[in-house]
Amino acid sequence: MRDYVGVPRVLSLRLSPDGTRLVSVVQALNPDGRSYGTALWEIPLDGRAPYRLTRSVKGEAGAEFTADGDVLFGSRRPDPTVKDPDEEAPALWLLPMGGGEARQIASRPGGIGGFATGGPVVVFGSDVLPGDEATEAERRKARKDAGISAILHESYPVRYWDHDLGPGEPRLFAGVLGGDRLAEVRDLTPEAGKALTNASYKVLPDGSAAVATWSVPLPGGELRSELVLIDTRDGGARRVLASLDGHDFEGPLAVSPDGRRVACVRGNHASTTEIPESTIWIVDLATGEGHAAGGGLWPSDMVWAPDSASLYVAADHRGRRPVFRVPADGSEPVRLTPDDAAYSSLNAAPDGAVYALRSAVDRPAGPVRITAEGAVEELASPAPALELPGTLRELTATADDGAEIRAWLVLPEGASAESPAPFLLWIHGGPLSSWNDWSWRWNPWIMAEKGYAVLLPDPCLSTGYGPEMIRRGWANWGPRTHADLMAITDAALELPEVDAERTAAMGGSFGGYMANWVAGHTDRFRAIVTHASLWHLDQFAGTTDASMYWQREFGRPGTELYAKLSPHLSLEKITTPMLVIHGDKDYRVPIGEGLRLWWDLQRSGVESKFLYYPDENHWVLKPGNAVVWYETVLAFLAQHVLGQEWKRPESLS
Repeated sequence: MRDYVGVPRVLSLRLSPDGTRLVSVVQALNPDGRSYGTALWEIPLDGRAPYRLTRSVKGEAGAEFTADGDVLFGSRRPDPTVKDPDEEAPALWLLPMGGGEARQIASRPGGIGGFATGGPVVVFGSDVLPGDEATEAERRKARKDAGISAILHESYPVRYWDHDLGPGEPRLFAGVLGGDRLAEVRDLTPEAGKALTNASYKVLPDGSAAVATWSVPLPGGELRSELVLIDTRDGGARRVLASLDGHDFEGPLAVSPDGRRVACVRGNHASTTEIPESTIWIVDLATGEGHAAGGGLWPSDMVWAPDSASLYVAADHRGRRPVFRVPADGSEPVRLTPDDAAYSSLNAAPDGAVYALRSAVDRPAGPVRITAEGAVEELASPAPALELPGTLRELTATADDGAEIRAWLVLPEGASAESPAPFLLWIHGGPLSSWNDWSWRWNPWIMAEKGYAVLLPDPCLSTGYGPEMIRRGWANWGPRTHADLMAITDAALELPEVDAERTAAMGGSFGGYMANWVAGHTDRFRAIVTHASLWHLDQFAGTTDASMYWQREFGRPGTELYAKLSPHLSLEKITTPMLVIHGDKDYRVPIGEGLRLWWDLQRSGVESKFLYYPDENHWVLKPGNAVVWYETVLAFLAQHVLGQEWKRPESLS
């Protein structure tokens, strides 16, 4: 496990405007072995080995090329030209194309939390305290010195994922490249309030304006996201490009090379009777007229082709995430990559090729070049290739309503009819998601190394199978998903290489919800592991960081669906030993869910354990804590599935 958490990870890819340079952000263990750091790496396009561009204790992230070929990045590294720099606030740095030391070109008292560039203009985001901007640094210091952490909220939301929102408000700033510092820096959105919380934004190729998502508060705690055009040179004048009641216009955003159109994702506000839909939406920047493209694709990343006539889009599709060529006129998309891979971080080259990261259930991310014909060429990667302890196969089954359910099955080395492997059902989160990619957090190959066959199914609500697959499970999470999972589990357990007697189930987030549901509706498994799981839906819906989303699907708390679909109502039927795992900084599924589940199991006499992380969020991100996670899960499974004596992990001793 220590070796596993120490493997470098390729996080992103950026291509220079002229198509001659490729830069990646790579994550690796810091020298202390207790945390991760990031650095920029160059990936030569001529076949030479990748090499590291930056090195600092604080790390670097978010690489972007300027029009002149310099590299912009964010970092908390100290500025050697400033006396007593604020090392807690991330700043914007520039690494010259011709070589030499990186220099800081912009900073803010609230830090710089993202940036985009077009022509000579850089637009960046920063957290700003309300009040006089000239005294912000002093007021931040005064709060810190006085020990004040309190935040007074007057609107929703108040937190996101694993961090509190406020007391500052996100704004966009613009500056002009040239000289040692970003020049003419100005606040484009002084009255934004919370409108730019978690916003996406891009800059037009000539730098004249930025396209951004803009959150609009609605009655009843609801929000709607619009698409706006913000002038970068005329005092930040803002014009709404796309807005529609009951819909959000969101990222990823892509501005066409000719500067005439922007592509975004339009999603509807679902309800108890209307399923969510995600559509590529193309807007004319001059007129604001928009239209759909890409058919039924569920996009995760997109970039325009050099001729501005089509988009390259990565979208879930039957357990894969291929790249599609999507004509901008709305005609049918064409699948470009034929393999089983999942693509991300798309970059279109001037010659028509696409550079991207390619990964899969059995392959961590690495850089590739995709030709105009769809041929995929591997590039040298900053991360080593891995040898996997088993094989991957595809499996299908027919559910009770006739729908086809498919899954990936990881089989460990040596599994055979003479030596069948113990079985582990692993349920994905989301629920609008798919088992189609490598996961450093939820990695089935760790389990395969210990001899388990791991089933990774895509039941109802999974993306990449069209709207009917979502409709089957919408507002019917537990019963319909449970039936799908049991159908594909039955198919897996019929294989001679799989032991139908030694079985377990596990999942996180929605997968944890389903693990809890499975526990209350069948005793076929010897053990169940539930991580960051929903337990009491009425309680959860009002404490999560985005309550309005859940209210759309389930209605107001206390209504029929909460009673029908809440796993806690089947507590008295649970007999299977359970391992509960939860992080205290999880704001998506708050810690109250894990605490209540644990207490309910304890008071009901269900054999159970609780692995609690005071400093982790919805994921478990720290290397040492990840080791503990796998060691504890494996120890729990060894006890109940393999029949071994319980042995407390050494890492917890």
